[in-house]
Amino acid sequence: MKAIVCHNYGPPDVLRYEEVEKPVPRDDEVLIKVRAASVNPVDRLFHGKPYVLRLMTGLRKPKDSRVGTDVAGQVEAVGRNVTQFKPGDEVFGVCKGAFAEYACTSEARLATKPASVSFEQAASAPVAALTALQGLRDKGLIRPGQKVLINGASGGVGTFAVQIAKAFGADVTGVCSARNIEIARSIGADCVIDYTQENCTNNTQHYDLIFDLVSNHSLSECKSLLNPTGRCVIAGAKNPWLLLARAMAAPVLSRFLSQKFVLFIAKMKREDLHFIGELIRAGTVRSIIDRRYKLKEVPDAMRYLEEGHAQGKIIVRLE
Repeated sequence: MKAIVCHNYGPPDVLRYEEVEKPVPRDDEVLIKVRAASVNPVDRLFHGKPYVLRLMTGLRKPKDSRVGTDVAGQVEAVGRNVTQFKPGDEVFGVCKGAFAEYACTSEARLATKPASVSFEQAASAPVAALTALQGLRDKGLIRPGQKVLINGASGGVGTFAVQIAKAFGADVTGVCSARNIEIARSIGADCVIDYTQENCTNNTQHYDLIFDLVSNHSLSECKSLLNPTGRCVIAGAKNPWLLLARAMAAPVLSRFLSQKFVLFIAKMKREDLHFIGELIRAGTVRSIIDRRYKLKEVPDAMRYLEEGHAQGKIIVRLE
C-alpha cells in the first residue's frame, strides 16, 4: 500500500510517499481502509523540534515513521477482541499513520460515522472538534448566556469552537483577520474583531470565557478582559516554548486570582466523538474545509498548514 512516511527529522520535504507493508490489526485493533484524513499541528512532529520532544519520538530519527492522526474510512478487518465494529462499518476517529491507504487503531479511538456525514466532514473533526468541545465544556465550563471570546476563530479548532459555543447558547465574539471575517460570521459569531485593525485587549467588553488558540497576548492582558470569575482556556500557541511558558504560569495565576487560567490537551473519548458526529449530522456544526490534497501531496498540505492562514481544515482525500 501507499503511505506517507518520515525517516528523518526536518521540514515537510522529509515526508516521503512510499510503498509500505499493509498493517495487520492486533487483537483490540481495527484495520481501516482510509477514505479521508485531515492535517493538524500535532502532525508536525516530523520537525523534531523542540529537541526535548525527541526524548519521546527518537533522538536521531523518528522511532515511528508513520504520519497523520485524524482518520475516516471503512472497517477492513478487526482483531479477535473487537466487539464494537465489523468489516464494512464506516468509522472516524484518531490513529497513528492516517496518511496512508490503510491504518490500524484501537476500537476505543473510533466512533461510527453517521451515514449522512461525508468522509471528509468526519475526518476533519476528531482532533479539532474534540479540542473545541472539551476546552469549552469541560475546562471552560461554558453556560448559556455567557459572553465568550474565541481568539483564532477561523482556524481548524476555532471554526468548531465558534459553532459549539453557539450550540451551548453563548454569545460569541471571534478574533480573526479581515479575510476571515465572513467565515466567522457565517458559522454564528455574534461579533467579529479584525486583529489587523483592532487589538482585542483594548476592548471595553468583558468576557466570562476566553478560549485562546493563538496565545499572542500576555496572560495579564487576558486577565483584563475577563469578568471577576471568568476563565481563560489555552489550547494553542505559535510555538511549543510559548505553550510551555503558559503551562507554567497558568496554575500560578489561578492560585492567586479570582479568575482561572487553564492549559489543556484534548483526550480521546468515544462518547465525545459520538456527540460531535451527531452535531454534524444535525447540521448544528459543519466542517469548514479550506483545501483538499491527494495522499502524495501531503508535504504540500503540511507546508500550507505551516503558513498559518488556513480557513478551517485541510483535508487529504483517498477516494
